[in-house]
Amino acid sequence: MQRSTGEYKIKPIKKKVRELLGYPYPQRIPKDVFVEQWIGISTDEFHRAKAADVRYMKNVHPLIEMGWSRSDCTRYLASLGLADTPKSSCLGCPFHGNAQWRHIRDTSPEEWQDVVEFDAAIRKGNARANATGNKLLGQAFLHRSRVPLSEAPIDHVTAAEQAALQEEPADVYELEHGVADGCSPWACWGQVDAPAQDDFGLTS
Repeated sequence: MQRSTGEYKIKPIKKKVRELLGYPYPQRIPKDVFVEQWIGISTDEFHRAKAADVRYMKNVHPLIEMGWSRSDCTRYLASLGLADTPKSSCLGCPFHGNAQWRHIRDTSPEEWQDVVEFDAAIRKGNARANATGNKLLGQAFLHRSRVPLSEAPIDHVTAAEQAALQEEPADVYELEHGVADGCSPWACWGQVDAPAQDDFGLTS
C-alpha cells in the first residue's frame, strides 16, 4: 500500500499544506515556517506514530499524549452518541474483510459500484503498478478470494469459519472484519517504511 498511501494521501496533503503556507511547489519553505498536524493514532498503535519527513510539517499525536487507547476513544465517542463511528480506511482497500465489503454494498450502492469498477480496472495493472515501475505479474484483485469483487463470496461464511469466529483467531477475524488497525494518511497499516524525502515525491 506504499504507493497508494503516497500518491493519494500524503502527496495531496503536502501540496495543500504548501498552498496554505503560501509556498506552493517549487518554492522553498523557510526553516522556521511549518504546520502542526494532529494525527489520531491511539496507544494501541503507538508503533505507527512517525515524524513527518519534511521540515514544514510537525506531526503531533494527541491520543498517545493523553494515553488514550482505541477502547478509550470508543467510550468517548459513545458518550457523544457516536458509538458507530467506523475505523478509517480507503474505500477500495484490499485489506477489507467480508463485513466491510458487505457494509459498502448494502449501505452505499454508488460506492459499491465505484469499488467494483476499480477492482475491474486494476486487473492487469500497468508499468506504474509499483514503486519500481516493474510490470505487474499475474492479476490483481481487491478481494482475497482472487475473483472479481462483484463475484466474491462476501456473504458466505463456512461452518468452520463461523465456529472459528467464536475464538476469533487473527486470520479468521481478518477474513470477516478486515485488519484490526485502521489507517490514516500517515500510517496505512499496509505501508512499508520508505526513505525520507525533502518534499512530496519531487525534488525541492
